[in-house]
Amino acid sequence: MNELGTIDGALDEMLVNLAGIVLRLSSPAITNTPDTRQALARSVHQYAVCASRSADPRVHALKAQLEATLKPRLRVIVSNGAKSKVP
Repeated sequence: MNELGTIDGALDEMLVNLAGIVLRLSSPAITNTPDTRQALARSVHQYAVCASRSADPRVHALKAQLEATLKPRLRVIVSNGAKSKVP
């Protein structure tokens, strides 16, 4: 049984390292085309599949962080125009 714990721990470490790589690749400068966004989505999905079986809280926290990279990026647009008055 100790061997399984050792293997499980090693897999968790690999998942943590993999998440770090995918997070670096999720930068807007890198994922700026539809193809790269699609590749990122596939990578995040595959990570989530593997992470779902892990008991390591770091793996689950990184899974949530990776999934957040897929959410649309919102931009704030500031207008310098005058406000219209509503009666």
